[in-house]
Amino acid sequence: MPWTRIITAIVAIVFALGMLIIGGWYFTLGLCVIVFLGQLEYFQLVRAKGIAPAAKTTLVVSQILLISSAIASPLTDALFPLTGALICFYLLFQPKPATIADISTSVLGLFYGGYLPSYWVRLRVGFAHTAPTVNVASINLPLMGYWPESWNEPKLFPPALTVTCLAFGCIWAADIGAYIMGKWLGRTRLSDISPKKTVEGAFFGLLGSILIGEIGAWYLEWPYWYVTGMILGVLIGIVSLLGDLTESMMKRDAGVKDSGQLIPGHGGILDRTDSYVFTAPLVYYFVTLLLPLLQ
Repeated sequence: MPWTRIITAIVAIVFALGMLIIGGWYFTLGLCVIVFLGQLEYFQLVRAKGIAPAAKTTLVVSQILLISSAIASPLTDALFPLTGALICFYLLFQPKPATIADISTSVLGLFYGGYLPSYWVRLRVGFAHTAPTVNVASINLPLMGYWPESWNEPKLFPPALTVTCLAFGCIWAADIGAYIMGKWLGRTRLSDISPKKTVEGAFFGLLGSILIGEIGAWYLEWPYWYVTGMILGVLIGIVSLLGDLTESMMKRDAGVKDSGQLIPGHGGILDRTDSYVFTAPLVYYFVTLLLPLLQ
């Protein structure tokens, strides 16, 4: 593996962990930057097909969705259809009549690149109830930030942090397991959309996600941890793979190998974040709807 790729990966991991741990507006604004850059790549893929989306309008309203998620999560669900209508309204009054493709790709850009990622903000910043109830301050830095006073008891971290870390851990385990075992044992192609992915790699990626899910559920003392941990691991393992294949499908249709060249040795932002897009709402509703029913 080239040193450029390794160094870039280390920098990206440090940046992601810093955002994740501190949370608050640090996490929100960091995600805003990532989403903005990812949407630029998305619209570049769209334009490669000769489509003229409402890129600027979509970029702006997507940032509004992310910020609203940090302020008041329910407001985001109300804003989503309104921002979609605003995009259509903008396209309606362009000098050149918009096509169905112009409208659909713009709204997809809002949904895929703005609304779905907003669930990470809801989970890390707006979420406050899961795992054991503990008396711990979730804000001890300016701008709603947090930094652990002690690293000895991760179980005592704010629930929003522990749940988000567990979700990230499942995604990382799925990616690493699929990559390593796919390289070693992979023989059967999983899909023509992404020729390098194999059934064997996907299977071990799923096992990796389940393993982390089980360990996390046990450590956080979730109710029926052996069941809830497995469910979370299975869901994340499958959905993260679907997110990867979805982005591969868009690149294949646009006729490009990578979504961009922003990250040396890794391609574009979308190439590194595709596994996270569909995962966010799934994890959010898992811990806000399913877990409370089992208490």
